[in-house]
Amino acid sequence: MAVLANDGNTNEGTKESESLCPVEKEKSPLRQKLESWLNKNMKIEMTDGRVLIGIFLCTDRDRNVILGSCAEYLQNESEESMEEPRVLGLAMVPGHHIVSIEVDSDLASNVEVL
Repeated sequence: MAVLANDGNTNEGTKESESLCPVEKEKSPLRQKLESWLNKNMKIEMTDGRVLIGIFLCTDRDRNVILGSCAEYLQNESEESMEEPRVLGLAMVPGHHIVSIEVDSDLASNVEVL
């Protein structure tokens, strides 16, 4: 059986735990915009012509993007229509291969970002 010693000073323990909690900084407008896209449908066009559509889960400093429930669409060069999608599930899209991103917002308007 373990016994915890208490020196009778209960305020000291709470001060230490408060100092360990990070202080939230004010978020930049770009970070707020990025966070507003979380769990939204996103369409990514890649340098090789593929189009990925999925749910935006996260990104990093290298502009890599993680999409959930992702499907890949291939576009024929001879035709303007796209083929049947290939289901990928969870996909990581390298940032240097991204040509454009469209985010489907709740207001049914699309925002295009380069």
